[in-house]
This record gives sequence, structure tokens and C-alpha cells, in this order.
Amino acid sequence: MNHIAARSELTSVPKAKNPFWKRVLRNKFIYLMVLPGFLYFIIFKYIPMAGLVIAFQDYQPYKGFLGSEWVGLEHFRRLFTDPGFWQIFKNTLIVFVVNIVFYFPIPIILSVMLNEVANGYFKRLVQTIVYIPHFLSWVIIVSISFVMLTMDGGIINEIMVILGLQPVNFLMNSEWFYPMYVLQVIWREAGWGTIVFLAAMASIDPGLYEAARMDGAGRFRQIWHITLPGIRNVIVVLLILKIGNVLDTSFEHIYLILNSMNKDVAEILDTFVYTAGLKQGQFSFSTAVGLFKSVIGFALVVGSNWLAKKFGEDGVY
Repeated sequence: MNHIAARSELTSVPKAKNPFWKRVLRNKFIYLMVLPGFLYFIIFKYIPMAGLVIAFQDYQPYKGFLGSEWVGLEHFRRLFTDPGFWQIFKNTLIVFVVNIVFYFPIPIILSVMLNEVANGYFKRLVQTIVYIPHFLSWVIIVSISFVMLTMDGGIINEIMVILGLQPVNFLMNSEWFYPMYVLQVIWREAGWGTIVFLAAMASIDPGLYEAARMDGAGRFRQIWHITLPGIRNVIVVLLILKIGNVLDTSFEHIYLILNSMNKDVAEILDTFVYTAGLKQGQFSFSTAVGLFKSVIGFALVVGSNWLAKKFGEDGVY
């Protein structure tokens, strides 16, 4: 009888009506912290995607989305048959490759060097100095570069003249566009890029270094066999994200150093979209170019993530 009574009491306990909402209520403060970020992406990233429909229309602002004529893939056909498009596409790819080859390794090297510094005061001083340029706008970075490189009293050309060399018009010469571009990127972003790698290095077990030292490993071997493998996942993830932005280069930066003399190598998709969309009012055509960029970037992220997993890495998802 007692057994039957116990069973009846157990069966009379009310079950949770909805486990999902129960979990939400239990973690309500965590969800509240996530909410601003969630709303940001919904409002500023996903809802504006509805505007991509004008890439398939002859969009007229006074007619709106519903009243504008539907033209299908006409703008994409025009884009791919435009003789100037492929040169702009090539320029964009070159800017990306220059970024990957010359800029991407710099924060890794810099963070490894900072990680080896034993003097904490000196390390923090160097970190502060290399971080500061990140907080300067591209306008200031490009303006300082202009003052240094100009033919009219620029310090670099003045030094070259003193050394008996011919002055070089760095700002108006296509051959100097990519070196000037990548040096400005390194100057502004290298210090900031070290933050993620230094944080990853902080998670490496110090016991590994101690064991390596006991085995007679020098600094270089410790870096090669412990530090770099310890941050390999972070390097792969950042590389995948970088590849996803292959066609999404820094518009503001490029636009500031673009001029009529280097336009043949400096015109990229972002500046092309700005010129076509805002200056010439070709909203549908510029949206088609932007959609093309997004599709390429998405495909590259998926492809590089698949490749990373193939080689045993975690990837980004």
C-alpha cells in the first residue's frame, strides 16, 4: 500500500510545461546580455538584406521597391560584359593577396616577439606604442603619409636628394601604390592585430616551456614547437575570416589614396560601387556588384572552412 501511495505522489508532481522557456527564465540575465548584439545584427545586417531585391530591378527611388521595373539578371549581364570590370576585379584580388602575404604574418611575428619580452614594463610600453595608430582615422594616416612622401618638401624625398638619389613621386606613381598601401595597413593595424594572438598565447600551459627548457630547447625551438602550434587554431580562424573578406577591402583607405594617376591599379570594387551608386545614381547596378561580392565572400568562407576541417582544424563553425 505504501508503495502504491508513493507512486501516486510521484505521478501527481506537475511536469514542466515548456522546458525551453524554463531554460530561458533560468538564464535570463545571460540572454539579456546577448540581446543588444542580437538586435544589432537583426536591424543593421539582416533586415537591410531585403534591399538586395533592387539588384534585379531598374530601381527608381520615386517608384519604390514595388513600383520599379523588374529586369532580372540584366545588371549582372552588364557587369560581366563590362571591359573595365575585370581590371577592377583583378585590382581587388591583388589588394587582397598583398594583404594576406605582407600584412597577415606581421601581427603573428610581432606578438611572438612581444611574448618573448621578459621585462613587463618594456613590453607594455611597446604594446601601447604599436596600438595607438589603430585609433587614428585613415584620414590622419594618409595625411601623414602624404606629408612624408610628397615631392614638395616631403621628408623621404629630401633624404633621397641628400643621398644623391633622384626624388620619386610615390603618390602619383602606379608602381608605388601597393607598397604604400600595405605599409600604411601595417602601420595602423599590426599592433591591434597582436591582441588576439597574445591572448591565445596566454592560454598555453607554462609547463610546456619549462619541460622544453629542461630538454635543452632554446627560444627558437620553444617558439616553433610550442608557441606557434598553441595558436594555430586562432591563426586558421582569422585566416578564414580574412579570406571571407577577399573582395571587401578598406574602402575609406583606398579612396583616400586613389587618384587619376594610379587609378589603373587602385580602382577596386568598393570604390567602383561608390562611384556607380552614389555619384552616378546607378543604385541597382551598384547593388548587383555588392551582391556579387557577398556571394563570392560567402563561397570562400564555406570553402576555406571545409578545407581547414579537412586538415584537422576546428574552423569557424
